[in-house]
Amino acid sequence: LLSQFDPDNTGYISTEKFRSLLQRHGSELDPHKLEVLLALADSNSEGRICYQDFVNLMSNKRSNSFRQAILQGNRRLCSKALLEETGLSLSQRLIRHVAYETLPREIDRKWYYDSYTCCPPPWFMITITIVAFFLYNGVVLDRFVLQVSHPLYLKNTLLYHPQLRAQAWRYLTYIFMHAGIEHLGLNVVLQLLVGVPLEMVHGAARISFVYVTGVVAGSLAVSVADMTAPVVGSSGGVYALVSAHLANIVMNWSGMKCQFKLLRMAVALICMSFEFGRAVWLRFHPSAYPPCPHPSFMAHLGGVMVGITLGVIILRNYEQRLQDQTLWWIFLSIYVIFVLFAIFWNIFAYSLLDLKLPPPP
Repeated sequence: LLSQFDPDNTGYISTEKFRSLLQRHGSELDPHKLEVLLALADSNSEGRICYQDFVNLMSNKRSNSFRQAILQGNRRLCSKALLEETGLSLSQRLIRHVAYETLPREIDRKWYYDSYTCCPPPWFMITITIVAFFLYNGVVLDRFVLQVSHPLYLKNTLLYHPQLRAQAWRYLTYIFMHAGIEHLGLNVVLQLLVGVPLEMVHGAARISFVYVTGVVAGSLAVSVADMTAPVVGSSGGVYALVSAHLANIVMNWSGMKCQFKLLRMAVALICMSFEFGRAVWLRFHPSAYPPCPHPSFMAHLGGVMVGITLGVIILRNYEQRLQDQTLWWIFLSIYVIFVLFAIFWNIFAYSLLDLKLPPPP
């Protein structure tokens, strides 16, 4: 094929030859792939198309140059919108619904709908929710939630405690404990409703990165800004995902075609505000287990900051290489600087400030 349409071995195919190829073999192609190929031809103003971009499309791969070629020009779509297609099975309708919930461009929705195979499934969010929360708390601890008034609350080896900040695993494992059934319930609902569709679209690697960086930023934010308080709950990771998703919807408002998007945003914001307000109230409420105060709410803010920086960049660049994005490197550098600053703060600031910390459990 390459020798026939590119005899000089330049790596490019003329748009005329490309169109003749589509006319000859278009009936053999998936209609969504055919539409993307036509959009690629329509958007090209140089009269030639990169052969590797064509190979990438046929092998279900996308390069940055391929996407840019699609987005430039008139971006004409040749057939009806994905939302108007009929006769779809239940699984196909679910995939289409997820595409419209998370992606702002029709060309991306069709690409995702055509290429998604549910292999691998959204294992990260499901695992971190079911296994980490319910299995550990229910089987190992013989209770689903450790209330902050429970005598074992501070004696658990998972939560972050300022006196035990040298135990590095606590900056991550605190997400496995929650301060009440309502705390656990809201986090689980937000995590599943938002996190699972995002993982279906963006993959486990990206979503787990946003989640874990939000978790770490949450505990480090507490160690810097609320130095005398413990931390429990997965709000840092959950708020990183939810805030990134909401910010992405706002930034691409005209392109988002999900039903009731305003209502869904309002519900998500109300749930987040309720949970955050409860955390603030609990933090300043008299402790039920003195002399240690109730858990801090700063982890929520740390997660939000990760979501609207690193998270937005990751969700905005669907199927692109983040290494090519300048903002990605800027925000990643800021995050690394914050982590290094927090590490040195934890090493030196606590002794220099002569704080009165709660006794170790």
